[in-house]
Amino acid sequence: MKIADHQVADRSAFCTTRQAAERIGVSHRTVQMWVENGSLQAWKTAGGHRRITVASVDALLEKRRQSLSGSAPAITPKFTQTPSQPSSAEAARRSVLIVDDDAMLLRLYELEISTWGMDLAVRKASNGIDALVRIGEARPDLLVSDVHMPGLDGLGMIRSLRSNPITAGMPLLVISGLDQPTVRAMGLPDDVPYFTKPASLAALRAAVTSALPPAAAATGPALS
Repeated sequence: MKIADHQVADRSAFCTTRQAAERIGVSHRTVQMWVENGSLQAWKTAGGHRRITVASVDALLEKRRQSLSGSAPAITPKFTQTPSQPSSAEAARRSVLIVDDDAMLLRLYELEISTWGMDLAVRKASNGIDALVRIGEARPDLLVSDVHMPGLDGLGMIRSLRSNPITAGMPLLVISGLDQPTVRAMGLPDDVPYFTKPASLAALRAAVTSALPPAAAATGPALS
């Protein structure tokens, strides 16, 4: 919906995409993607410029602050005994957790992995917070993640995992639309394999095969 600037009663309630990017600490393009997928609320002026609600920026920042500070329950995976445990056959299967805010890509990866004949249990998460919750429920044998995601992004998630002794050694792969030097400069550890989107499925399969532990050493459910 396009609205003329003079129709806005309180200009302080809105900001530009560039102002939002500077405030959040991400790229201008990331803010645009978050607007497009609904993570940030915005409208367009008559001239076609986005105006983002300050309230939605504050909400995203607060969610990230809670996640990174550990005040949100999802940020520190807790590995505890749960009432319902998987069967021995399920526990013996190796598992991969794929994290991406693009539902179509998640489905593509899931379908592709199902054709590899590796008997991998595929789990999915749409952002870093969701992924940490799933890791707390059951630690995967491999994590494959995007970088730019709403809430807690891939790099914040990796920092949280690396700071926890239980998950510090978890095998990781990162796939992003950004070039590798940019992502490394943003803080991606040098020992984490990186792929630029769209990643070659053949190369991805080789990387997954190399990163996974032997079947007998699969992590299985995470228990304390």
